[in-house]
Amino acid sequence: MFARLLFFCGLFVACASAGAVTIYKSTDANGVVSYSDRPTKGSTVFTFRDRMVEHLERQVYLVITKKQGVDSVYVRNDLYAPVEIELSFAGLANVSGAPSRPIRRVMPARSSIRLALLTATQPERPLVYTPKFEYSLGDPSGAAIAYRYPFPWRGGPFRLTQGANGQYSHFGPKNRYALDIAMPEGTPIIAARGGVVVKTENAQTGRGNDPSGNFVRILHDDGTMGVYLHLKQGSVCVREGQRVVVGTALALSGNTGNSSGPHLHFVVQRNTGLGLVSIPYQFNRPVGVLPNFALGKQ
Repeated sequence: MFARLLFFCGLFVACASAGAVTIYKSTDANGVVSYSDRPTKGSTVFTFRDRMVEHLERQVYLVITKKQGVDSVYVRNDLYAPVEIELSFAGLANVSGAPSRPIRRVMPARSSIRLALLTATQPERPLVYTPKFEYSLGDPSGAAIAYRYPFPWRGGPFRLTQGANGQYSHFGPKNRYALDIAMPEGTPIIAARGGVVVKTENAQTGRGNDPSGNFVRILHDDGTMGVYLHLKQGSVCVREGQRVVVGTALALSGNTGNSSGPHLHFVVQRNTGLGLVSIPYQFNRPVGVLPNFALGKQ
């Protein structure tokens, strides 16, 4: 088992320059999982990728009310975090009052703002326009405060299996400085920094529909956000809008979403201007050299 574990970890190192690397995963008659760079009978292609995808369409959205030739255009933010928004209009016909330049502003948490009041130039004809709406979590005006994170789990020691700039999945703007820590499913995951729970997902099984699996996102007081991914289904025990402190129980580790095996994907992000990016961070002590879990018990 230990030799096979070292081989699996070696695959991470040996293929680090190959981008999103595809290897082969097989399960024998005893349920033991193996990974190899060569196909065997019954093996399936396995791609190492972790991508952060959150769907906020039902929580940040346009509301347009129409009354007697006047369209009132509102933006509503139902999240427990500020959002930066940008609104512009194209394809204008019979419209007065549309801004000539895009409207960009930061909306407070749980707020609704009217951004435009459009009227018909000729009242007997309909207004014609196409709104273009973009948004991103967070306030880009804040400045990150230096902070060394305590481990966001209890137990261990556990091994770092993919670090910052890892070529499997830590190469995009949102995940460049993420860390993956291999640990058995059911390991307690705790808040590494205080803040407000912005968004959670708790219902995914296995790979599910979202690459991030089940997760918890926490907004820190300096505007940065910590995100805990691939959590066990049904284990998230905090709610959106709840304030947590260091050590608050969040969930149990799992193997959900686009996960290469049981692990915690932990990333710190901030809005730098209509876009979230990951930022460098450090734990306040070294991660253990070797894992104490059995690979294959997934």
